[in-house]
Amino acid sequence: MAVSAEQARFRAATAADVPALLSMMRQLYAEDGGRFEPAPAEKALRGLLADPSLGAAWIVEDEDGACGYVVMTVGYSLEFHGRDAFVDELFVSRGRRGQGLGAQALALVEGECRARGVHALHLEVTPSNEPALGLYRRHGFELRGRSLMTKPVERKQDGPW
Repeated sequence: MAVSAEQARFRAATAADVPALLSMMRQLYAEDGGRFEPAPAEKALRGLLADPSLGAAWIVEDEDGACGYVVMTVGYSLEFHGRDAFVDELFVSRGRRGQGLGAQALALVEGECRARGVHALHLEVTPSNEPALGLYRRHGFELRGRSLMTKPVERKQDGPW
């Protein structure tokens, strides 16, 4: 039975949520074509949950349990005059998509950004993911005509690089 977004709730993730988060991360990476590496993913997730200065994670729950999550990480930018943040990951299970949970997750992260004095919120999206692009545009995100480029600083045997 499908439930409305009003029947779902967001709560701060804790170390007890790591198994559920890793399971959803595996689903997200499979859908996006990314390589999921359980051990380094768990280490990074536990590090984030242990240090609030790095950001935060929230679980989306309905009566059946966890059905999504959102992660915000915090940085610093001269271009944006101070703190900035990244929606590092946003996932809603297939059966719950299109019900407003992604919009609620973005609003939650934006509120957290305001509370932390963050000046800009970033995210990255697969260009072919039209539903996600539409959601992000409706919530004020803009393509800035730049491409995100990434270089691993430290190559790890057990990491995604």
